[in-house]
Amino acid sequence: MATLLGIARKAKKRDSVELLDEAEVSLDRGIDGDWRGRPGNRQVTLMTLASWQAACAEVGADLPWIVRRANLLVDDLDLRNSTGRKIRVGEACLEVVEETKPCHRMDEQHTGLTEALRPEWRGGVCCRVIKAGNISIGDVAEVALVAN
Repeated sequence: MATLLGIARKAKKRDSVELLDEAEVSLDRGIDGDWRGRPGNRQVTLMTLASWQAACAEVGADLPWIVRRANLLVDDLDLRNSTGRKIRVGEACLEVVEETKPCHRMDEQHTGLTEALRPEWRGGVCCRVIKAGNISIGDVAEVALVAN
């Protein structure tokens, strides 16, 4: 099991990231108030602290996790090759659709960050919401055997 360490959203594309202590996750809006929350393959993004720390170590910088612009940060889940897995976070359940492929915009944040996020799914995963619910910092996050 892992713990939810961070929740973030952006009201619009390229907007600043807003940190939250809790959020409503819905089937039609993803993280409430996040511009990418509409239904689809990238409704919610999730990454791990260990992956972020490994990428930061590779570029020699101690960067805040929100530089990655993911929605959720958890401390201890193996996301490698996790397509199709269900992840429960608080009351919500997400289905991993694909690996988040880091783009050149990460190098706008710090030189070399794009490449540092590529190995072993360090950039995290893209998910769709399959069960709505509330999430809060400190909630358990775990790979679920079933969606409900």
